[in-house]
Amino acid sequence: MSRMSDPGDAMLSPAPRRVELLGGSVPGPGGTLGWRAPMGFDVTAYLSGVARGQRRGVDQPAWLECRLDPNRPRDPRTARGQSYLLKIGPARAGEPVCVITGGTTAGLGHGVSTLVQVLSRYGAEVPSLAISDEPAYPVRGVMLDVSRCRVPTMEELRRVVDAVSGLKGNHLQLYTEHTFAYADHAEVWRGADPLTAGEVRELDAYAASRGVELAANQNCFGHLARWLRLPKYAPLAETHGEWVFDVWPRRGPFSLCPTDPASVSFVRGLLEELVPNVKGPLVNIGCDETFDVGWGRSKGEVARVGRGRVYAGFVSAVAGVVRSLGKRAMFWGDIALSDPSCLRELPPDLIGLAWGYEPSSDFERWCEALGGAGLARWVCPGTSSWRSITGRTSERRGNIGRAARAGLAGGAAGFLICDWGDTGHHQPWPIAWHGIAEGLATAWNPDADPDPGASWFQTVGPAGEALGPWLDALGDADAELRRTSLALSRAVPPGAAPVLLNQSALFIDLFKTLDEQREVGRAEDWARARERVAGLASSIPAGLDDLTRRELGHTLAYAAFAAERGHARRVGGVTSAWRCVMAGRARALGEEHASLWRARSREGGLAESLAYFDGYAGGFGS
Repeated sequence: MSRMSDPGDAMLSPAPRRVELLGGSVPGPGGTLGWRAPMGFDVTAYLSGVARGQRRGVDQPAWLECRLDPNRPRDPRTARGQSYLLKIGPARAGEPVCVITGGTTAGLGHGVSTLVQVLSRYGAEVPSLAISDEPAYPVRGVMLDVSRCRVPTMEELRRVVDAVSGLKGNHLQLYTEHTFAYADHAEVWRGADPLTAGEVRELDAYAASRGVELAANQNCFGHLARWLRLPKYAPLAETHGEWVFDVWPRRGPFSLCPTDPASVSFVRGLLEELVPNVKGPLVNIGCDETFDVGWGRSKGEVARVGRGRVYAGFVSAVAGVVRSLGKRAMFWGDIALSDPSCLRELPPDLIGLAWGYEPSSDFERWCEALGGAGLARWVCPGTSSWRSITGRTSERRGNIGRAARAGLAGGAAGFLICDWGDTGHHQPWPIAWHGIAEGLATAWNPDADPDPGASWFQTVGPAGEALGPWLDALGDADAELRRTSLALSRAVPPGAAPVLLNQSALFIDLFKTLDEQREVGRAEDWARARERVAGLASSIPAGLDDLTRRELGHTLAYAAFAAERGHARRVGGVTSAWRCVMAGRARALGEEHASLWRARSREGGLAESLAYFDGYAGGFGS
């Protein structure tokens, strides 16, 4: 038990808007939590997975009472409609010790989530207090990438829903390219262990019972190389030739041809099969990064009317398919935002997703542009976990904070924290969740300073109080290198700062040969990163469950391997004996990666993910 002397001691996440200490304390509910609640509100759904040590019982005296107040805002789609009041204090015999009041069951659910956190912190003796709380954003969502190798098991997806609900998130989507088991397209998902229609329906119902709305997600334009490389779908591609992805030369298919009517027919078939499995009103149609448009079959039309108009025409057609299914489409806004004339061509019911993953991401301008075009908008920052090994603490914090502030100022109705899986989806769950939790906390209360110890306390128990700051330190192990290593990714523009974007130096350096670009990144900064990782390895917080501890140990071993390789190749430490040792370390990392993968994820995609470790080992000449 810990006595509360200050509201900050409560380790609540997200931080409530207002906490008042009333003085004194009351006995907790003990082994059984009895309650009274309005019909239709399932208290147990908000206890699942987070009420450690609390059995559920309605046959006991009501320690808790949940009340719907008709005088409070009653639209759960609004932020005010999700507000709640929670009061804990001495009560007369037969009266509840804790009363939660809200205008909607959503507000009551958030109040119960807060109560669970209070009980987790204080146990047998609970401080008398009053909490008045509401979110900044009506929609606080999480997007998980289930197409870049890693498809979670159903057990893991349910656990994710519980964790998201426990931190008051209310929206979830699973980024899909090829990992839904479409009935007539087995050749594209075979071996990927995709989600089936039945599993999506099961997850949809489970999430809804916990106050989390699942949105259908299928990229419908770009990022479809896994489809378009196959002979059956190859005729739909924009190009099979050369093109440029941002600044990087590419070759081969990527996007559907937007001027081919067969492309819309193909997308219609996918959406007609996927969308009915999800009851929520939203469908993310993707449509990001279609850099190949205009390089192939649509080149003539792009020359005639402009790339923006061609892009908008196809996106509008896909949005029309979604509309015909009784849903509302959302799309990644990057391509449209790069061409203001394109925005004016889009249907007004589209939701524009303004995404960017750096502190410099211009959410202010993006929200203004989308709003000026009459489109609803969400802000979509990232966890900074992918292509990093350790995460990127400083970039993540700046990115999430800026997105939250700019979105509120720019009229955004939703906040979607994104966790991608580029390049093998190597980040373990604790690294991903660290960023997700910060995003959810900030979306609820952007005015509060991030408290990673609180979110981890509420996720794993008392050990989390130290784990949050520890992970923050790990995520900046190579901070100096990230500020100077842009050349490892792309040419540094004249006069530009050489800040590495969208990845860590530890990670991207693994894709350079031992002799390549050794001048990028000072050797002393590589040595400093190596020393930081070693220091953190000796201070992993005690009391963690075995899986989390193993995942963190693997992360440290992976980061130490990358730091050692990066340092040695810059100081002339490459010897035959060293090569042999490092190749063995790479193979051992792959073995542990596979073992940990199977604890949370399906087998499909693992071989592709493991191939990167084989590449590391091969780079040492063994």
